[in-house]
Amino acid sequence: MRLHICAVGRLRAGPEQTLIDDYLTRAARSGRNLGLGPCSVHEVEDKKGGGPAAEAALLTKSAPQGAAICLLDERGKQMTSPGFAHVLAEWRDAGRGDAAFMIGGADGHDPALRARADLCLSFGKMVWPHMLARAMLAEQLYRAVSILAGSPYHRV
Repeated sequence: MRLHICAVGRLRAGPEQTLIDDYLTRAARSGRNLGLGPCSVHEVEDKKGGGPAAEAALLTKSAPQGAAICLLDERGKQMTSPGFAHVLAEWRDAGRGDAAFMIGGADGHDPALRARADLCLSFGKMVWPHMLARAMLAEQLYRAVSILAGSPYHRV
């Protein structure tokens, strides 16, 4: 199952981008034998200022047709890392060819996109800057792959 991070906004070169690239490279290397990855990043920008509805259209267009959709949303479900790994494994084992992880703009996700998502995921009740949300997602994708591979990276 190919993984896609679909995010509103562009991330500049810097330490956050380096960290994201490192985790996604590790996830791709470890996930190859598990049928997970590689992970690609798709950045979109709503240059017309259409708000969450316009961003939802751009995010949807950036994701492959038929992908499992996971929205990162502060109102989403909080999960453990093993629980997140289990969801990825279920999607993969059900024959989903792609999973798209969507990070919305400053005003959050459009309600219509939220309603059709397979999963709304929260990294806690706090609001995180988008660049950190991307880094945290990249790390959790690597951690999920490590858990499924039985690697000691994740310790309980």
